[in-house]
Amino acid sequence: MSSLVTDPADLDKMRAACQAAASTLDFLEPHVRAGVTTGELDKLCIDYITNELKVESATVGYAPPGYTPFPASICTSVNHVICHGIPGDKVLKNGDIMNIDVTVIKDGWFGDTSRMYYIGEPSILARRLTETTYECMWLGIEQVRPGAKLGDVGHAIQKHAEKNGFSVVREYCGHGVGRKFHQDPQVLHYGKAGTGITLEAGMIFTIEPMLNSGRKEIRTLADGWTVVTRDHSLSAQWEHSILVTDTGYEILTVSKGMPAPPPFVSAS
Repeated sequence: MSSLVTDPADLDKMRAACQAAASTLDFLEPHVRAGVTTGELDKLCIDYITNELKVESATVGYAPPGYTPFPASICTSVNHVICHGIPGDKVLKNGDIMNIDVTVIKDGWFGDTSRMYYIGEPSILARRLTETTYECMWLGIEQVRPGAKLGDVGHAIQKHAEKNGFSVVREYCGHGVGRKFHQDPQVLHYGKAGTGITLEAGMIFTIEPMLNSGRKEIRTLADGWTVVTRDHSLSAQWEHSILVTDTGYEILTVSKGMPAPPPFVSAS
């Protein structure tokens, strides 16, 4: 079971870590353009989080069981890369779409968020996939309140994705986050409403749906990290860290440059 965070001082530390992560995505925004390499973006990120924010990267050297240490401060997942793309000498070009995923550690708390970026003018399909994935994340977030079931989140995401002709990646999911990078609960982006654990105030977890424009099947490249669509179709992902509050939810990974919520999101 996930550990609940209810102490106001701890919640403030978690907010600060999450806002540091979100501000990093804002910082990178003007640098994401055609001609830049993903490795250059990583160098910019390391400099920013180390020297400006005075926080630590959670991903440099991160090595779960069975993995080699991850070498970078961000995951850069371009076009058909679903997640965990390793920055390097790949040059971004007009029409690409990319997810940048960043996690930082501040005062022992982990802030985790990711965002999609357009390089120049994407195709109609790429734009529709990216926008639908964003809507899916928000539809999942909108299910979050004490007493709701975790399956409600996955069901809302899957229903909207499939209605729009896209598939949901099954192998990767959202997760509890706080003093640890990954902990319970596992937040599936598909499933049945009314199933799963009951949400309660103080839970913190990510909602981070990955949608493919083609089939849901994946494969992992020889580097052991980079996950791509098996059919080479496009993939998109968005991620926020969410706190279950007494009355609903609070998005912890807020920032000035965060895109506006979709129109259907309630003012609350």
